[in-house]
Amino acid sequence: MVGLGYWGSKLLRNLFQLEGVVVTAACDSNPAVLEDQARRHRYLPLTRDIDDLLDDETIDAIALATPISNHFELAREALLAGKHVLVEKPLASNLSEAMELRDLAADRNLVLMPAHTFLYSPPVVAVKELLDSGELGRIYFATSSRVNLGIHQRDTSVIRDLAPHDFSILLYWMGKPDFVRAIGRAAVMDDVVDVAFIDLGYEDDCLVHIDLSWLAPTKLRRTVLVGERKMVVYDDTSPEQVRIFDNGVERIDDRTFGEFQLAYRSGDILTPHLEPAEPLQLELEDFVNSIRSGGAPRSHVDLGLDVVSMTDAAEESLAGGGIAVSLTDRVGA
Repeated sequence: MVGLGYWGSKLLRNLFQLEGVVVTAACDSNPAVLEDQARRHRYLPLTRDIDDLLDDETIDAIALATPISNHFELAREALLAGKHVLVEKPLASNLSEAMELRDLAADRNLVLMPAHTFLYSPPVVAVKELLDSGELGRIYFATSSRVNLGIHQRDTSVIRDLAPHDFSILLYWMGKPDFVRAIGRAAVMDDVVDVAFIDLGYEDDCLVHIDLSWLAPTKLRRTVLVGERKMVVYDDTSPEQVRIFDNGVERIDDRTFGEFQLAYRSGDILTPHLEPAEPLQLELEDFVNSIRSGGAPRSHVDLGLDVVSMTDAAEESLAGGGIAVSLTDRVGA
């Protein structure tokens, strides 16, 4: 385990619970963090030097939970050392780096997995099943809000910090969009965008709007999908995380005069039962199983590339004043 901060410590806790897995060592550059972990895990070897892990031939895999700025460098070193690698989102800071990591893993027959944990969340999987079954019908549009009064990152924008969550979920649910368009502003610090609005357009004319912000009075993680048959609300902060609305509007044509009327339907609201599960545990199990089987995990490297490509395109659109940036001809998209 490399990186033992807030999220890395969660990964470490879940790694200890995996059957057939031995946590050999943990690494962090901060002595205070290592001291804290030493009190928690008295018999776990700890180090400030990642080379101690890379040079250890008994280590098969490395999980990275470090700042985005060094994802590429550390993942590359681990792959060159022959280790399977789990990398916290996003896979790298830009598409060219992500592609280099993908190619390096493929050349060495190693698993490189971007850790998009939401893909293992029971409500996200439930919505995926609704979409695949056709119960919602063709999706007209979707909206998503991922906002809170959060910690301002100093080395990245709110787009690069938060958008990968929504991008990964939407890729899992609906596939790749055709274009991305973004506007935003730096409200608190002049050089850090902390509010952004992103639009995605799909080949079937479906539109998606995403709100991102570190400047909101309350925490909100809510996505609405409006289909021709039914609608669904996924709210990660609600006790009822998935609600299905049998609501809609249908056009009724008048064959005599060529006119039409609209019929509004307001039916039942269903809250499906979701089996409790720890997404982080499921994610790590998928990583380990992929190493053992040689198969691709649900959060596979090509999805990770698409997330980075969409993030790059959103930043490009933002820099261009909100221009639409095509994703259809971008490598990795």
